[in-house]
Amino acid sequence: MIHLDLIGIGTGNPDHLTRAAEASMRAADLILLPRKADKAELIDLRRDICAQVLAGAATRVIEFDLPVRAGEGDYLDNVERWHDAIASCWAAEITAHLPEGGRVALLVWGDPSLYDSTIRIARRLIAVERVTVVPGITSLQLLCAAHAIPFNAVGAPVMVTTGRRLREGGWPEGADSVAVMLDGGCAFTTLDQSDAAIWWGAYLGMAQQAVEAGRLADVAERIVARRAELRRAHGWIMDVYLLRRGGDLAGEGIAPGRASTPSPTPLSGEGV
Repeated sequence: MIHLDLIGIGTGNPDHLTRAAEASMRAADLILLPRKADKAELIDLRRDICAQVLAGAATRVIEFDLPVRAGEGDYLDNVERWHDAIASCWAAEITAHLPEGGRVALLVWGDPSLYDSTIRIARRLIAVERVTVVPGITSLQLLCAAHAIPFNAVGAPVMVTTGRRLREGGWPEGADSVAVMLDGGCAFTTLDQSDAAIWWGAYLGMAQQAVEAGRLADVAERIVARRAELRRAHGWIMDVYLLRRGGDLAGEGIAPGRASTPSPTPLSGEGV
């Protein structure tokens, strides 16, 4: 019997691991760590987490190369093929290292439920008889904490979407608050929203955390430039942002007609 744990680990800060996450890691017979050629720092963070949590535990840690998604052709078809390839990798590693069965764990960036396909991929593994999900701190929680703002306006909904959909469809109908993930092209620059504000963050929870906030018209270019600079410096970037229009934005630290950058109390080792 194979028992698969999908463990949310937040965004790389070991202090953000829950006790449940630590217990699941130590209870696993095997932890699989994916390697991405262009994001070496991410596996280094996972290695550090394993080293801290697994001290004295019998858990084995095995690394594997993550398949690369095709960049040309139909997006959804490419994603399906990519997920099939990842599932095949997992199955091969599990067969090789747990031939008699046991408990295997995957460390999932953020939380397995939010714009992450680990749960969907896990369902493709015929040999897995049980899947357990351990929730983790999400980038959206860290974004709001870094800016000291609430996620939603009073009694109002929030639309969570992707940069691709924001670029293709514009501001979502019926939503005054929009959280945007997986945006590699700064889709907020395509919006014509004079009353909108943006709260942006990159590398949230990490030592190199960077944040910006203000009226969208005032800070959009600054965010684009800073994002490009950070990507050049680190070779990769993970960022997320919250857009909001209307309402009392001054009550959330955004002054009319003036850019604003928050100065939150830093985490240990945090730099902005």
